[in-house]
Amino acid sequence: MLDFAYQVKSCAIHSIGAIHGVQRGNFSPDIAAPPASFEELNARVMEAADALGALQVADVESLSDRPMTFTIGDKLRWDFLGKDFLLSFSQPNFYFHASTAYDILRTNGVPLGKRDYLGAVRKLPSPPAPI
Repeated sequence: MLDFAYQVKSCAIHSIGAIHGVQRGNFSPDIAAPPASFEELNARVMEAADALGALQVADVESLSDRPMTFTIGDKLRWDFLGKDFLLSFSQPNFYFHASTAYDILRTNGVPLGKRDYLGAVRKLPSPPAPI
């Protein structure tokens, strides 16, 4: 398993990086070394979050049927429609790397639990308890 920094970097790559790849028409994994410090990792995550927050719904919807290519050098080439790349490749990769980063933290003693991973659960309000 690759280290925590790689997992965090991969989350950014498979979120805003994937959207930028569909916009360009080509996505190739970033093979540069991940950030070396927690501050740099945090900055990478915040940049990705800010860029995702700046997207307009129409901008993302316009990518749905856009053809694009995933490549790894000359070794691999897969052609996708934007929606298929984002939903069947990048989204699962994002969650894989997020859960792996989370597991690395837990293995190293960070007190995280399932509720930390799930975040706020959006459920309907419970009815009042009977008196």
